[in-house]
Amino acid sequence: MPGTTLPPVPHYEPPSPTKEDVDWAEFPLIDLSKAQTAEGRAELAPIVRDAMRTYGFLYVVNHGLSQAQTDRFFDIADVPFSQVPEEEKKQLAGKIMESGSYRGYKARQFWTIDNGVRDEIEHYNLHRPVFQQQHPKALQPFLPEIRSFAEHNHFNVLHPILRLLALGLELPEETFVNLNGFEDEGETYIRLMKYFPYRNEADEAKVKNVWLKGHTDIGSLTILWSQPVTALQILFPDGKWRYVKHIPNGLVVNVGDSMEMFSGGFYKATIHRVVQPPADQRGCTRLGMFYFGLPNDDVKLVPFSESAVLQRVGIKRKCADEDAPTAREWRVARTKAYGLSELQRKDDVVEEQVLNGVVLKHYN
Repeated sequence: MPGTTLPPVPHYEPPSPTKEDVDWAEFPLIDLSKAQTAEGRAELAPIVRDAMRTYGFLYVVNHGLSQAQTDRFFDIADVPFSQVPEEEKKQLAGKIMESGSYRGYKARQFWTIDNGVRDEIEHYNLHRPVFQQQHPKALQPFLPEIRSFAEHNHFNVLHPILRLLALGLELPEETFVNLNGFEDEGETYIRLMKYFPYRNEADEAKVKNVWLKGHTDIGSLTILWSQPVTALQILFPDGKWRYVKHIPNGLVVNVGDSMEMFSGGFYKATIHRVVQPPADQRGCTRLGMFYFGLPNDDVKLVPFSESAVLQRVGIKRKCADEDAPTAREWRVARTKAYGLSELQRKDDVVEEQVLNGVVLKHYN
């Protein structure tokens, strides 16, 4: 972390946690501090393996930052939205359709959610090196801290969990770490994201109170810094949507498409969505802080068939190995398509699209 003299930042006051009785998603909580030793990794690996195979999600605590440090990062996370003029945001808009990259701003109403209603989500994406990208003036005093935050996510959270996933497949510990380098060519990034309520109840009804459609993530792992607005749901194996809990100073970590393909379908990229919060949080904005771990661009998304586990249970491929996309090809195709291309409706719930020969499902 930087020195003790830090630039002042306006305080972001999050809403209070919900007191509503909702259907909570119950899946394992792991103490990441145990991953610092071989004995701890041996203890955690089967827990992580089974959770990511069954649910595709984990709760994580003891990740190495204090509550005060996390609170400051949430203060900084609000700066791109509350302290930057609209004209400057437009100048730093990401070239999403042109490049298949989210670097920069995504404005509200960029995606179509359903029935002609467009999204109310704004986000700002920082490529992990941080300093190689132009940033809004208000955010620039905090760039050294943001770089430290990227490094913390990458080396103290992403890599330890990737080691546990490799051990779960009886592969060498560094198998997935080597595919997700910090200095390598790739699109791993920090996303600061603000969800706003729809402007009127008619639009809420048209989208069935869904703010972000059911989807899977693109990369190896996604790290979500827990916040109190109850809106994230995951689709459980029994077909029911359940709400993800808020864990103070905790993380929610989930598997993405790339890891599912690496693991031959053993680890599960689970469908998740964001919906209107419960009644006592209705009208609240939701500030999200994410670290999306994507494989190096040149990595081909094929199963590790040498895994003794996969040899025992079998491999489920999304496409033939010779047709498998690289991480870059998959990321660009997914980024350009999400919320911007036509989907084929299969029934009242499921819509599909085919990207690079892989069938991708979306859920209402």
